Amino acid sequence: MFSYGLGDSGTGLAATQLGIYLFPFFTCAAGLPAFIAGSLLMVIKVWDAINDPLIGWLSDHTKTKWGPRLPWMIGAATPLGISLAAIWWVPPGNIITKTIYYVFVTILLMTAYTSVNLPFAALSTEITEDTSIRTRLNAARFTGSILAGLTGLIVAASLISSEQNGYLIMGRITGSIATFSTLISCWGLAPFAKKARKPSGNTEPLKIQINRIVRNKIFHKIIFLYLLLWCGLQLMQTVSLIYLQQVMKVSSGLSAWILIPFQISALIGLQFWSIYSNRFGRIKALVKGASIWIVACIITIFLPPISSIVSMSNVFSLNYLDTIKFIILLITILLVGFGASTAYLIPWSLLPDAIDADPEKSAGIYTAWMVFVQKIGIGISVFLLGVLLTFSGYQSSTECISVAESFIQPESALTTIRLCMGLIPSLLVAIGLIMTKNLVDQNTKYQSETL
Repeated sequence: MFSYGLGDSGTGLAATQLGIYLFPFFTCAAGLPAFIAGSLLMVIKVWDAINDPLIGWLSDHTKTKWGPRLPWMIGAATPLGISLAAIWWVPPGNIITKTIYYVFVTILLMTAYTSVNLPFAALSTEITEDTSIRTRLNAARFTGSILAGLTGLIVAASLISSEQNGYLIMGRITGSIATFSTLISCWGLAPFAKKARKPSGNTEPLKIQINRIVRNKIFHKIIFLYLLLWCGLQLMQTVSLIYLQQVMKVSSGLSAWILIPFQISALIGLQFWSIYSNRFGRIKALVKGASIWIVACIITIFLPPISSIVSMSNVFSLNYLDTIKFIILLITILLVGFGASTAYLIPWSLLPDAIDADPEKSAGIYTAWMVFVQKIGIGISVFLLGVLLTFSGYQSSTECISVAESFIQPESALTTIRLCMGLIPSLLVAIGLIMTKNLVDQNTKYQSETL
């Protein structure tokens, strides 16, 4: 459990920092227009999606005495750390030069990311066939991911607002953590991976793979649910710093620290929903958690901005009304983290049900296609975020330290940010809940039949 939880630390750390800081980094430190920043984020997700099925297939057909998964994780650990550091460097030159550089680095980064994350994710199905243990494995996985993300947020908050080269130093630190945590995880998982269930190894044309996936009705429901939840979560993560700084008028230094309660709340929620789902069923856990998430999204739409800039120096000396607003903001962030933690846990704990429904049980292929569709959806959503902000009149800058809260954005841009932070995610999550209506919880069904 410990080693499996550690295995998602490197990629979880990367995902958290990229999801929260990369868009503000592109529009602030690198000075790229919002449209280009959104396009770059789409390139990241689309390339990540394209290489998923290929690496999943290659992983399924890799044969070593340590199993098919660990060699990929070990080989990609160092490239993951190097590219994660390189993405936070601002190269000299104009916008075109910077854009070309970031396209190249993001392709390298996401190839390494997938080579670690996808084989690792497939192990939860292959190590055991017990549904409750699989749920615990996924809880351990995302516990490690959230703890690593929390570490990344602390590093970012400590460096970005106080260091001239804060982003670059952050990248070097987190890249090192990503590499070493992945290698240590491989060392701990090696005895279990060696004895884990192996893929069938049958060579199958892509057309037949697609036909099998098309026939798997359980997989359709799970993947669509996963797509909706993660598009909503990714959209909120991408726009969260901009929302805090430009809509709610929280300083750049304080806003970085405010995101840490979200990560802590998500960590607590992950443990709670893991226990709840094993006792009452995964679908019930999702409905409860997602409902809390929706309520928090609605609050972000209507919460009025604080009248003066909130910073570390004056946070305890606000007037009564601004203090109430700030407290509500913190509670809302906690609710989002607690409810949204179900998006981490439930879809992945449901995926083995779809894999078991296929006689071939090719975990790598199903894991790859699940992530493929999710990343395409996220890529489109962040691209549309860049488009919406561009057409709303959102202003980019080249100021890296004193960022967004000092800029006066047009009202249309502020409204668009609110919609991306609250309305759109809440609608996506609500549709996801509707999807769960006909999704049978195999764990609950098994427990009922046993009783």
